[in-house]
Amino acid sequence: MSTAIPDRDGDGYLTDMNAWTPDVARAMAEADEYDLTDEKWDHILKAREYYDEFNVVPPIRKFSKYLGADKKAMFELWLTGPMKPITKYGGLPKPTGCV
Repeated sequence: MSTAIPDRDGDGYLTDMNAWTPDVARAMAEADEYDLTDEKWDHILKAREYYDEFNVVPPIRKFSKYLGADKKAMFELWLTGPMKPITKYGGLPKPTGCV
């Protein structure tokens, strides 16, 4: 049985952050035909940890430092500004500023 996807806004973000679960994230990615590799999944979980600790979505510079990851490699992995899909599939608020 597949996981029902809660309501999302026009950009694909959950309208209720509390509706997020790992299964919801996987269902969203599948619906969007987006592959969540283990490395991407790790970034999503770390972003959720960061948000739980600081109550804010970090800019990519700060987040790559938090991960100890190379920012350029993150852009190559995600094929876009990393914070947009990380926050989208992580059930977090939309990032602001440079992402």
